Amino acid sequence: MKYLKQFLVILFISFIGEILKEVLPLPVPASIYGMIILFVGLAAGIIKLEAVRETGKFLIEIMPVMFIPAGVGLMSSWGVLKPMLVPVSVVTVVVLIAVMAVTGRVSQAVIRHGNHSVKKEEEKA
Repeated sequence: MKYLKQFLVILFISFIGEILKEVLPLPVPASIYGMIILFVGLAAGIIKLEAVRETGKFLIEIMPVMFIPAGVGLMSSWGVLKPMLVPVSVVTVVVLIAVMAVTGRVSQAVIRHGNHSVKKEEEKA
């Protein structure tokens, strides 16, 4: 029953994201609205982590299975994609490198910020 309640919390937040997508005139997917709502709710303490923890872990564990339909869709539209293979591959590689670089920089900045905070707390003590 606990997993059902947690899943319903996640579904409800996703539903709110769907509503926002229809109401707001921005080109933002409903899933992004849902993730932002969940993040803000967790960060603000409105949603307790225990209310979604186990189901969230389960959904992350089965995430590779969720990519199977997308892979099948790519294979079924191979005829359309074949002429665009080189440009799509180049864009994919460039974006992949850019995302990795930005993620690395942000991670380093967060780690440095965390280390500075720990040092300041140690100096106060």
